Amino acid sequence: MLKVVDVDYLDGYRLKLTFNDKVSKIADLEPFLYGEVFGTLRDRDLFTQYALTPVTIEWVNGVDLAPEFLYEIGTPI
Repeated sequence: MLKVVDVDYLDGYRLKLTFNDKVSKIADLEPFLYGEVFGTLRDRDLFTQYALTPVTIEWVNGVDLAPEFLYEIGTPI
């Protein structure tokens, strides 16, 4: 099972993510932050308020993204 094991805020809507397979990627989430649920994360102050769960990252408003999605959209570094 794929998991996010580390996350660092970079800038804008970009996060550096490390997965349990030891791969690190940069995910630019800006194109995906729209709609009633994910659009709230366009507030940069809210976007930077996240925490690791046992599987992925979750924002303070309860929004989370599947680690598989983050892995797919991420750019290897």
